[in-house]
Order: sequence, then C-alpha cells, then structure tokens
Amino acid sequence: MTSPSDSPIRTLLRLMADLRDPVRGCAWDVAQTYATIAPYTIEEAYEVADAVARGDSDDLRDELGDLLLQVVFHARMAEEEGAFAFDDVARAIVAKLIRRHPHVFAADGSLLPEGSPRRDPAQVEAQWAAIKAEERAAKERAGKETAKGPGRGTDKPVPGPDPLGGVALALPALTRAEKVSRRAAAYGFDWDDAAQVIDKVREETDEVAEALERGEKEPLAEEIGDLLFSIANLARHAGIDPEAALRDGTLKFERRFRSMAEALRAQGGDLGRSDLAAMEAAWAAVKRTEKG
Repeated sequence: MTSPSDSPIRTLLRLMADLRDPVRGCAWDVAQTYATIAPYTIEEAYEVADAVARGDSDDLRDELGDLLLQVVFHARMAEEEGAFAFDDVARAIVAKLIRRHPHVFAADGSLLPEGSPRRDPAQVEAQWAAIKAEERAAKERAGKETAKGPGRGTDKPVPGPDPLGGVALALPALTRAEKVSRRAAAYGFDWDDAAQVIDKVREETDEVAEALERGEKEPLAEEIGDLLFSIANLARHAGIDPEAALRDGTLKFERRFRSMAEALRAQGGDLGRSDLAAMEAAWAAVKRTEKG
C-alpha cells in the first residue's frame, strides 16, 4: 500500500515489492531471477541510448524509467535474499562518486571551497583511471585475504592485480575492445598515433585475405577478430566511439538501401528481380544524390 506523501522512488520500491509478493503479486515477476532479468536490463540501456540518438526527450524520460525499473527489480531480489537493498545501491554510488572526484569533493562529501585547484578533462580522466585501478587492486587484495583464511599460510604466492580486470564480458564486443585497449594504453602499451594503427589494420587485412585463401574457417575467424580489434583501436586513437560509428554506418546503409529500392521501383524495376549491375547503378545514384 502506497501513501500520497511517498516520494516517487519510494512508491516505485513499494510497487516492486508488491509485484514480487509470493502470494498476492504477479506470477511473472515472482518467477524472475537475476539471470532472466539481465537481458532486459541490457535492452533498456540500449533503448535509452537510442532515445538520446534520436533527440526525443519524451521517449528518453520513459526509457530512463524503464531502466530505473531494472535497477529496482535487481535490488528487490537482492533484498529478498538478504544481500542488499536499493538504499545500499544508492549509498554505494554516492560513496564512489565522492571517492572518484577528490578534485570536487572533500572526504565528507562537501564541495571543496572556491579557488581550489581545478583539473582539465584529461587530468580528470587520468585521475579517475588511477583511482579505479587502486580500487580493483584493493578488492583483489581483500579477496585474497578472504580466500586464505586462518591457517593457510602455506599458500603459493598469488600474482598481482589483473591490469585488465573489471571490463565486463557482457559489453558489446567493439565497446569492450575499445575499453580493453584503452586500459592497456594506460600502461604505455600502445601505438604512438593513428597512422601506426592504420598500418596495423592493413597488416591484419592482409592476414584475413591469406586465411580466406587457405579456406580454413577457425583461423579466418581469428584473423577477422584481430582486424576488428585493430579497428576498435583506430577508433580510440581518432577519438571515435566504435560502437556508435558502426551503428551510424549501419543506419546509413539501411537508408541508402531503401532509397536504392525506391529508385529501382521508380524505374519500373523490382528489388527482388533486379540484377547486381542494376542495383549497383541505383546505389551509386543514391550516393551521388546524398553528397549533393
């Protein structure tokens, strides 16, 4: 039961608890688990990004609500297990934001006084990466201490913290490639400039061609993976989001393909019955029209 004086977030939390009520709730909501809800969480994040790309503020409001529901859903399941609750999630992100912005906040969360040294975006990014790296190292140290337990002093030495740890496997492949390569670059393992990455892309393209000529599927897949990873690195050096670039490239292809089909119909043809030469001619005409 909700109260008119409740804040919207408290109302949402109570509604979620009601939906998960094993007796009076919704059978579908009660049956869900972290694993079954996770795909919806990813989907809603993409729909937020889509609303942003379209510049649709009304849709963005609705999609942010859908994404917030996913957070509330996961938090409710965790609360039922006695693991944590929504407030713990909020407290954790507040603490993290304060910890990762020492150039803005004092340790108690208050704003630093006016006149405090400011940092430019590059300095802030470097500081953020350093703080995250220390957080990962501390987490790994804590994990090793827990794993050791009492009377385990004869354990073999454990290697240091994973320099590439913490990049989620569930990320889109191009985004993850960019993040992993950025992490490696922070340690100095990187090309000097984009021109050198272009050389690497050409090298990987040649290796793809060689694998294709040999006709071996597994080596070909590996070489195509290397090529895509190199392209993600090229995008990073150019300051381009590879996922967004590919999304925009796909949208451009869709737009041109539809225009090509319309052009063929205008000429009395049909996409399904036109030969490749006719399609290529119509495609070239569409490109010329777009470029003015």
